[in-house]
Amino acid sequence: MMDADLERSARRIHGLVESIHVVTYFAEEPSAALAALGLRDNYWDGYFAGRAAPLGRAPAEVVHAIFYNFADGEVARHIPRVWTITTPEAALATRQEGSVAALRRILGHLADSPGLVRAADLATKAGLAVPIVGRPLYAGLRRLSVPDDPVARLWHAATLIREHRGDGHTAALVAAGIGGTEAHVLHALFEGTPAEKYGRVHHLPTAQLGAVVAGMRVRGLIDDSGWLSPVGRQTKIEIEAATDRLATAPLAALDPGELEQLITDLDTICAVLDAAGSR
Repeated sequence: MMDADLERSARRIHGLVESIHVVTYFAEEPSAALAALGLRDNYWDGYFAGRAAPLGRAPAEVVHAIFYNFADGEVARHIPRVWTITTPEAALATRQEGSVAALRRILGHLADSPGLVRAADLATKAGLAVPIVGRPLYAGLRRLSVPDDPVARLWHAATLIREHRGDGHTAALVAAGIGGTEAHVLHALFEGTPAEKYGRVHHLPTAQLGAVVAGMRVRGLIDDSGWLSPVGRQTKIEIEAATDRLATAPLAALDPGELEQLITDLDTICAVLDAAGSR
């Protein structure tokens, strides 16, 4: 398969595995399960406990560095406090159990279909096929056991592929000189949304977000209209292209027929998830 074809497949697979993984954040079952551990203060306690758990009891500074795109201080409001309430091991098990329950509810009869089992096996083959070096969150996930249950295995594999790509995306942002909050502003403006209305940064103090935007304007990424300049748009395009290139390694572990089969099976599964909003 040509590199360009593999990069297009990487972008396609990203959208599919995202639909599977994000039940963790959108569906009721994982949220309720994490709350049952005592993580009841707000949504973000469960988010940080579940997503950071593969890293063990890593300090806030390390989680902040790996997650990359949270504003200063946001991670530290939850890490390490959540580990006084529960453990990384319990958070991992609970997050997976809740996510699998949500997938089974949404998918109905598809949860026990041959296509799902096949997708779980192929996604696992891809998700386990690449080195861990330079991929800290992916490395944390790789140390975990692969579940036997096909739905759990599919969710785990989707999470591996998703976070492998996420680590690569962070590398692409760093190489382009785009900081964490800047990445959100860049994405919002690229999609035609004012930064102050974009969900991941709209809560920031006006002065704080304004300083980020002003810095991007000085660098020529944002023009006088408040939208991306040609340089800003090209920067975003190049970051996404680099992310796609860095995400091809898992897919290269599959032969062309296996990759085509994986996409076909995931299309069927994710059509149902997308219709439900992965909720």
